[in-house]
Amino acid sequence: MKNNILVLLFCLLFLTGCFRGSRFEDPPIHLNPNMDNQQKYRSLEESYFFEDGSTMRKPIEGTVAVGAYNENSSFISGKNKDGSYVANNQIDLTRDVLDRGQDRYNIYCAPCHSQVGDGKGIVTQYDYPVIPGNFHDDRIRNQADGEMFNTITHGLRSMPAYGYQLKTEDVWAVVHYVRVLQRSQNASFDDLPDIEKEKMKKE
Repeated sequence: MKNNILVLLFCLLFLTGCFRGSRFEDPPIHLNPNMDNQQKYRSLEESYFFEDGSTMRKPIEGTVAVGAYNENSSFISGKNKDGSYVANNQIDLTRDVLDRGQDRYNIYCAPCHSQVGDGKGIVTQYDYPVIPGNFHDDRIRNQADGEMFNTITHGLRSMPAYGYQLKTEDVWAVVHYVRVLQRSQNASFDDLPDIEKEKMKKE
């Protein structure tokens, strides 16, 4: 009798070992199925929950994106309170700012406007359908800094908006650099340092 019990126990242990590593065809038990199968919407998909039928929600009115708030509205918009463009750049011109402006300009602007700003960038060599603007035209040379800031930030006609790629400070830095390009290509005698003026007068 004792031997029979031992044999039975051994068989049970053997059968238990056979299930280890075996593959079950039955689905696993879901204690909380809501965690495994959650309802979700894809972008631009129709919604039956929201009244307007859209899954993509607009920001709450008055919401300001992180880093986009500044008490100086002219700094982030390039405009005065009356809606006119600010005349002068909103950041001080320093060597670091100019270097930053040159760096961002060469990345985002030079392919179309060229490194000297004459509108003959590399894209024009490939049947580009639109002629990029020439920064040395009087129209652009005489426009307010705020208008140039607005064009870079929001785009104009076929020019894309770069406000998504460039920080506000970088846009103003690019404006500074464009002004330097304009001065370099349209310099007059009065723009020379006094020492250079004296040399030219002697010559």
